[in-house]
Amino acid sequence: MKRHKYYYGQHSSQWGELFVPDSLQPHRTRPDGVVVVIHGGYWRSQYGAELGEPIARDLAAHGIAAWNLEYRRAGNGGGWPHTFEDVLDGIDHLGEIAGKHELNLNKVVALGHSAGGHLAVWAAGREKLSKIGAPDADRQLHRHDNGAAVRLTGVVSQSGLLNLADAERLNLSNGAVDNLMGGDSVRYPKRHIYADPMRSLPLAVPVFAVHAASDEDVPCSQSEAYVAAATASGGAAQFLKVPGDHFDLIDPRAVAYKKCRELVQRLLV
Repeated sequence: MKRHKYYYGQHSSQWGELFVPDSLQPHRTRPDGVVVVIHGGYWRSQYGAELGEPIARDLAAHGIAAWNLEYRRAGNGGGWPHTFEDVLDGIDHLGEIAGKHELNLNKVVALGHSAGGHLAVWAAGREKLSKIGAPDADRQLHRHDNGAAVRLTGVVSQSGLLNLADAERLNLSNGAVDNLMGGDSVRYPKRHIYADPMRSLPLAVPVFAVHAASDEDVPCSQSEAYVAAATASGGAAQFLKVPGDHFDLIDPRAVAYKKCRELVQRLLV
């Protein structure tokens, strides 16, 4: 496989690394699509794209082009609204490099782990952001217009934080949600509404919410609540419980991860 690093902004954390399978190099078979790998770490700066590299490598080894996305996190210039801007800009940057690598952007699937699952599902609802009743927050977040945006066509969330309000209520990871948002939901209610994937339902794309049965970092209720709300609103969402713990989901050797890879492949068919 070949690796290509590209910056989509001026900050040291605004980059992605494209893993291109050998079978998808120029003059060979075109890829079926691209997977955007979005790492977790409760949106904190001490956790970076190195978490996503093993699964990006694995996807490429299985013939799938993978875009391992880094972004600004809380503590290194991220948090509200920059983390959110970076995820959208990083996905959109695929439009600038697609021609060089013969990428098919008609199929772009996001694979997000933990906080990355939150960002992946949130990004899939980008078309609804201006309509969810938080105009002040919407004005604070700069994003490309429809002509420059790369749309996600499906998401696999790996123990994702998909119910932001409940994650705040449970004080997961010692206030990680408030740390991301720059304050609690009492002080910034519209900001929290805007960032919560539960507020953009139903989505126009399928979401697989995979959760590790022995996960001690993100409660299973995060995935269950999202899927229940999504299906009730008419969305295409499915909950799947897999064996293992939180980090088995990003271990290429684990059954939990292999199920996620299978779902990605299904979304790219």
